Amino acid sequence: MATRRPVPVVHNCSVEIPKGLSWVRGKPAGREWLATLPDLREACARRWSLRLGPPYPYAFASLAMPAELPDGTPAVLKLQCPDADSVHEAEALAAWDGDAAVRLLGHDPQRRALLVERCRPGTPLHDLPPDEALDVVAGLLPRLWRPAGAPFTPLVEEAVGWVARLPERWEQAGRPYERRLLDEAVGRLTELVADPGEPVLVSQDLHAGNVLRAGREPWLVIDPKPLAGEREFSAVPIVRGPELGHSPEAVRRRLDRITGTLGLDRERVLGWALGHCLLWATDGTTVFPQQIEVVRWLATSP
Repeated sequence: MATRRPVPVVHNCSVEIPKGLSWVRGKPAGREWLATLPDLREACARRWSLRLGPPYPYAFASLAMPAELPDGTPAVLKLQCPDADSVHEAEALAAWDGDAAVRLLGHDPQRRALLVERCRPGTPLHDLPPDEALDVVAGLLPRLWRPAGAPFTPLVEEAVGWVARLPERWEQAGRPYERRLLDEAVGRLTELVADPGEPVLVSQDLHAGNVLRAGREPWLVIDPKPLAGEREFSAVPIVRGPELGHSPEAVRRRLDRITGTLGLDRERVLGWALGHCLLWATDGTTVFPQQIEVVRWLATSP
C-alpha cells in the first residue's frame, strides 16, 4: 500500500488577493468574505487533505488556487464570492459530469467551496484565432444543453427582473447611454419573456476565457453561472465578450457565425445579448464602456 504523504496545513495567515477580486472590497458582504478567506482556505485544506499553491492571479468571482490531493491528483480549490450568479455552479458541473466541462471533485455548500478538475496546460481559448475558437465553442455548446429545472433559476424569471432594473440602473449611473438603446433592450426582453424557448442548462459566463485547453479533452468549460433557459441565450457570452476581438466587425461575425453553425435564431440571440450587455454595462455609478459599445454595434446590426 502506498504511503500517504503528510499534508501541510495552511495556518491562519493572510491570503494574497488577486487584483481582479479587489472590487469586492467595495461591498460590505465582500469585505466580510475577504476576512474569512484564511479560515476557509485552512478548513478546506483539512477537509480534503490538500496541498495548496498560491492563488491564480486572474480570478474575478472567486479565489481559486491549484491543489493536489493526497494521491497526487491535480485539482483546483475555488472559494466563491457570495454572489447569486454562481450559487448553483456545483450542481451544473455535477449535471454535466465531465462532459465538455471540468469534473466536480468535491463540494462544501456551507463554505461555498468547490474542488474541481484542473485543466492542463490550462491555456484559454482566446489564444486561438477567432474563427477556430468559435468552432470549438460551437462543438461544446450542444453537449452542455441538458434539460434543466430546479434548482437552477429560470432565465425568464431573471429577465423579468432585468426589465424592471434596467431603467433604474440607467438613471443611477447618470444615463450613460442613449435612451433608444434602453428602450430597444427592454422591448426585446419583454418579447422574449412572453414566448420563451425550451429550458436547458446554460451558462451566463461562457466566454473564451472560461474555456481551457485540457488533457482529458482538448477543451473544457469552467466557471459556469448557470440558468435554465433557451439555447439562444447560451451564445450570448461568446458574442458580447471582448476576448475574441472588440470591434463592430468582430462582434457581428461572432453573432452570425455561432448562430449559423448551430442553427440558432439570430434575432433571439441578438435580443438576449442587448439586454445582458446593458445589465453588465453599469454597477451603481460605475460604467463599463465596452459593454455599451457592444450594444450600439448590435443595435445597428443588419
